[in-house]
Amino acid sequence: MGRETRVLTGGIYFGEGPRWHDGRLWFSDFYAHAVKSVSEAGDLRTEFEVDDRPSGLGWMPDGSLLFVSMTKRRVMRRTPDGAIGIHADLGHIATFHCNDMVVDSAGGAYVGNFGFDLDAEIAARGVPAVLADHPTAKLAYIAPDGSARIAADDLHFPNGPVITPDGNTLILGETLGGVLTAFDIGAGGDLSNRRVWASCGTRVPDGICLDADGAIWIANPIAPECVRIGEGGEVLEVIDTGQPCFACMLGGEDGRTLFMLVADSSDHEAAAASQTGKILVATVDSPRAGRP
Repeated sequence: MGRETRVLTGGIYFGEGPRWHDGRLWFSDFYAHAVKSVSEAGDLRTEFEVDDRPSGLGWMPDGSLLFVSMTKRRVMRRTPDGAIGIHADLGHIATFHCNDMVVDSAGGAYVGNFGFDLDAEIAARGVPAVLADHPTAKLAYIAPDGSARIAADDLHFPNGPVITPDGNTLILGETLGGVLTAFDIGAGGDLSNRRVWASCGTRVPDGICLDADGAIWIANPIAPECVRIGEGGEVLEVIDTGQPCFACMLGGEDGRTLFMLVADSSDHEAAAASQTGKILVATVDSPRAGRP
């Protein structure tokens, strides 16, 4: 018997970058060009619209919201009064669209990017060929002052980064590598001691989130499932999501609500054509932990 899920809200093109903040789940809706939020009761609202596809989200200590501007390869900053400006330009680091991001407790941010035109390569060569052979990407680190540098390279589509509660470890999904990869976080955001935290087998990790027992939920974009994995790769639980799952986040009043963002397709033309996206929820046993 699988864990019970329900639809919290529909009316979304393609949801990504979910973050639990001030009693609501905030997320980016790529093809609405908007950052939206929804409560546990299901009331959906648009927080603000942007002139690009938004992606990863995170808050700085002063309450400013950082958000990824995908195709412009920038991170934007929205101050508490609602003013939006460029926080960092990543054009010298990202070799294609920027995607997911995690913001640390000091306001530094780690930002991934595709590395190459994924949709075009899949259309030309097919998913198995792209998984087997593709360009790698660099992970950017943006200091709180907006200066950016390369934090790690040779990554297979870095995605869904999280930071452990002690602030000492960054874990991210290498989507096209089928692994969760960990780094030690040093002074000034420097990364070292790269290692495989868990192999995901035939699954690929898109968005991920960390729970208080040290396990990680991964959204699997090539199957209708959200999967809980332990360090080393043991599969602890599988939730059927009905549609491919692209992001997940723990939140809610007690931290035990698992939000799962699903849609029919991640292909940019298909996803932009109709609002097939939904947010599903399930109550799980272990609450959220760390920087999402």
